[in-house]
Amino acid sequence: MPDAVLPVPGLPVARSGAAVPLGPLTTLGVGGTADRLVVAEDEEALVAAVTDADATGRPVLLLAGGSNLVIGDGPVAGDVVVIRTTGTADVEGPAPSGDAPTVLRTVAAGEPWDAVVARSVADGLAGLECLSGIPGAAGATPIQNVGAYGQEVADTVVAVRALDRRTGRVVRLTAEELGFAYRDSVLKGRADHVVLDVTFALERSALGRPVRYGELARAVGAEDGRRVPSAELRDAVLALRRGKGMVLDPGDPDTRSAGSFFTNPILDDDAFARLRTLVARRLGDGVEPPAFPADPGRTKTSAAWLIERAGFARGHARPGAAISSKHTLALTSRGGGAADLLALAHEVADGVRDAFGVALHPEPVLVGVGW
Repeated sequence: MPDAVLPVPGLPVARSGAAVPLGPLTTLGVGGTADRLVVAEDEEALVAAVTDADATGRPVLLLAGGSNLVIGDGPVAGDVVVIRTTGTADVEGPAPSGDAPTVLRTVAAGEPWDAVVARSVADGLAGLECLSGIPGAAGATPIQNVGAYGQEVADTVVAVRALDRRTGRVVRLTAEELGFAYRDSVLKGRADHVVLDVTFALERSALGRPVRYGELARAVGAEDGRRVPSAELRDAVLALRRGKGMVLDPGDPDTRSAGSFFTNPILDDDAFARLRTLVARRLGDGVEPPAFPADPGRTKTSAAWLIERAGFARGHARPGAAISSKHTLALTSRGGGAADLLALAHEVADGVRDAFGVALHPEPVLVGVGW
């Protein structure tokens, strides 16, 4: 995330023996304390910090942008390793389809993600422009296959270099080996790999990839599937995200969030048929839930639509937490702790399940808290 929204300047390279607050290192601003915090400013330090902790049996929590993370209110055992590695390297390479010049751009895991996107647009490299404004660090993007406005990193990731904690060796995982799926990869929910850098295949073009998202197409006045300048797409995405409180702004309490808190449900045919029946019963005949093709025999629907139709309005609040006043999917901290945020999340998820029989699942990584 940009330094301007990291309210802990001058973090020490190592700090132990004291309760170090972790909330200021997350976009939510909640979380307990760490007994030992290590800041890794280069790859060598990152590998050393993790292997040293593993050798002595200390648990490790990796923390970079802190944007897709909910840390519990209690103390975090072991080492918290803050990833601040930097660096970008380019190699000319053929496009996977062979139809356009491509640059293979390798980015260190600790690079702030939006800066990576901004740099690619400024350099005339297409493929990441619709992922503008997403907080966090580059190394986290392949773990949950970050996506927005019709793009996801699976579209451009070629490979990830990672430390395999089981062997102590640095390995290269190809896109195929990463097993990308909707907001998922083989790295998600596992602690045995530490991402060191990510390589993206970016098209050398001032035009962004074809627009595939209706809201964005309307914003730029383009038909679905058309190509428009990457810089124009970036500006439009930032404006759309800003209107939803999804661009980090220290002056906007709605940005004290982990982004979208719930993933959009993907339902099999039977489950989607039951949803349609419950929607008609609750909202009236002729009302249909949003439906987007997913895997064969499966349909993706909108978590935000379900939340709103279950009776949760923007701004809905309980002590210490509230739904964003700009976007129903964002749950925001309002002076409370992780327990307050999770209480709101369960209230919303229970309401959607009771109204429509659909289970909502959290998108952020939960540390020290259950679901």
